[in-house]
Amino acid sequence: MHDTDDHFDDYLDDNPFGGRRSRPRKPKQSEAARSFEGDFDQESTRAGRLTEAERARLAAVRESALAGPVLPPGADRWTTWDDGEQGPHPRPDWLVTELAAADTELGVLKSGKEADVHLIRRAVPDTDRGCVMAAKRYRSNEHRMFHRDSGYLEGRRMRRSREMRAIANRTSFGRNLIAEQWAVAEFAALSRLWSIGVPVPYPVQRSGTELLMEFLGSSDGEAAPRLAELRPDADELVELWHQLVAALELLAGEGMTHGDLSAYNVLVHKGQVMLIDLPQIVDVVANPRGREFLARDVSNVMNWFRARGLPDRLADPDTVTGELLAAAGLD
Repeated sequence: MHDTDDHFDDYLDDNPFGGRRSRPRKPKQSEAARSFEGDFDQESTRAGRLTEAERARLAAVRESALAGPVLPPGADRWTTWDDGEQGPHPRPDWLVTELAAADTELGVLKSGKEADVHLIRRAVPDTDRGCVMAAKRYRSNEHRMFHRDSGYLEGRRMRRSREMRAIANRTSFGRNLIAEQWAVAEFAALSRLWSIGVPVPYPVQRSGTELLMEFLGSSDGEAAPRLAELRPDADELVELWHQLVAALELLAGEGMTHGDLSAYNVLVHKGQVMLIDLPQIVDVVANPRGREFLARDVSNVMNWFRARGLPDRLADPDTVTGELLAAAGLD
């Protein structure tokens, strides 16, 4: 039985009951019709064969269309701004959205099991318009990564049963779908959180498994440090803790928690905590394990702060978890 979506041409040519479908008798050509044969190869026995001259002309047209304008020196591609989902409004002033811009790869910021993060400069040639972004590219060739994907992907149903089977069987096609689902999920989470004021990088755009976002770092390309890399003094430690709890309260107010929070996916940029790595964000109300995920997020970061001397009056994970559950309407 043929799949009419994928093999429509075969269906037209093949008789599903066996044998080739007979073709209708070719009608006799009029003199006017025969006069057009000069445009085709007269030596061919197949109607419709192009002459060598016409074939060369069409090839030249195709090559011209594919070539397009020449990239500026050093650039790797033209902007992909119009190729996929775009970030929420109001868009930051620093963001370059001109379609004349080109992207240049500046290096790798981070390599991980799930994705690699690259540094990209997007600039309009011959102008001073430019910006630096982080490009997170999810991998799909191995799935030791996303070791919890079956739990996090639960409920993210797709309309085509073939796609669901591919995901369940972890075929090559299915792994690509999973990688794209994670990119879609993180872009949606960042867009929602940035719009309500949660400290996250601005999500610029998503195209396939690539997610472009605001680069958190210095103008010379040095990334902001992770919380785990810092050794703050007592006052800085308390300030960072209050900032982090305020961010978690904003999340909880929307019925969400990070889902995989630790001192390794919190950056400190210009004295401000910033949450990153959010593809697995959890709905604490709808998810049966929502309370568990929220409590784990609090415990993970609390342990880091307590190990560095957070005062006892602030270091009670049960109290903080209870306050966040109340903010989520689950007290």
